Amino acid sequence: MKVAFPNDGSFAFEFVRNLGFMYYGGSDLGEMIATAGLIKEGVEESWFTEWDKLARRILSRADASSAAGHLVSAREAYLRASTYFRTAEFYLHGNPADPRILSTSRASQKAYAEAARLTGPTWEPVQIPYEGTTLPGYFYKVDNSGKPRPTLIFFGGFDSSLEELFYMGAAGAVRRGYNCLTFDGPGQGAPLREQKLPFRYDWEKVVTPAVDYVFTRPDVDADNLALQGMSLGGFWCARTVAFEHRFRAAVFFDGVYDVYQAFRGLLPKEAIAALDAGDSVTFEEIVFKSMQNNTALRWMVANGVWASGVSSVIDFMTKTKQYTMEGIAGQIQCPCLVLQADADIFFLSQPQQIYDALQVPKKLVAFHAEDGAENHCQSGELSYKDQVVFDWLDETLNLHNGRKVDAQNQSSSGKARQEVALLDVAEPARRGRPAGAPIRELHLSDLTSPK
Repeated sequence: MKVAFPNDGSFAFEFVRNLGFMYYGGSDLGEMIATAGLIKEGVEESWFTEWDKLARRILSRADASSAAGHLVSAREAYLRASTYFRTAEFYLHGNPADPRILSTSRASQKAYAEAARLTGPTWEPVQIPYEGTTLPGYFYKVDNSGKPRPTLIFFGGFDSSLEELFYMGAAGAVRRGYNCLTFDGPGQGAPLREQKLPFRYDWEKVVTPAVDYVFTRPDVDADNLALQGMSLGGFWCARTVAFEHRFRAAVFFDGVYDVYQAFRGLLPKEAIAALDAGDSVTFEEIVFKSMQNNTALRWMVANGVWASGVSSVIDFMTKTKQYTMEGIAGQIQCPCLVLQADADIFFLSQPQQIYDALQVPKKLVAFHAEDGAENHCQSGELSYKDQVVFDWLDETLNLHNGRKVDAQNQSSSGKARQEVALLDVAEPARRGRPAGAPIRELHLSDLTSPK
């Protein structure tokens, strides 16, 4: 599905990816369509300039609303500003020393953190212990009651950041009565940009500390823990549950079996021939030449080399050989849901491969163009994707009946009011409100309803 940039598949996909966040309040149609019209296709500097301008404009409006005490307006604008800063930064990775990578990423993180603060205690920033340091995350709670809830641990993939994970999974989770822990791991978001931590294939060593962390929380139902990984995270999710057996269910969003084979398929045939012949010089020459007129390849190579902590394309490709489920898929013990996008530009055919290798209760769900869900990770059709994922989780964890009872008991009107939380804001944010006036109650349905 293309909404803009008809001649550049990479720009077109990234546009739809971020446009889809509007379902949960992370972007808006008019702002994005207007900005896309100003960008020159395939020109990364143009992409950065226009999205950065939009982000700064929306951030300014958020600050103004916040200063005047219009906290719902401020929160909504901070979320959109965060998305647009992150979108602006996306194609800068060809030069890891570019100072805009850090400044723009920090602007995105800061805007999102302010939105989280205005949301209140149910959006909790956390730090997960990890090998002598910590990984940043958010723990999204159904409410602030402390009641143990089924909990989803969710992480991204090759190019994700912590802030987008709310729209891609956590929002749907809390609407349905699940807590959700999201985090950035090595090679992602702040851990890559701030801590210089590169990707690793053995992701169970990243997730196990996160499991240990959620098990310390009294608001987590430890008997109903699920795992979900997005994009390349679909491989990491499968890899993790092959070794970490405290999960009752896993969602491969989308399914990935062998990353090296998938990435080979994105290379020119001549480059593959040189790679197979062991001719690294010719291989890199062909790849770099092809990158000049191919935005997707240019971005994939640049981001892969940077996030993997290597200095050459051949080293990046060599590292991806470790990313395979061959020989270990049979170790998975929990039921698995495998998602598949008909027009996936990265991992086409991979979901079927991991599905076939599973020896546990399993389900494969394909998403099609007729629903606008054929893009990689169902970008642009988050509502249907969440329906599939959480209906399956309810049934797999045997939670469906409990969910209906909870929903009926939470509101005399019969509507599921999953949370009532006071906006927890600092005193300066009260400016513009009469002294002693109460802060408006904000319900979870206000925070996650589609616009």
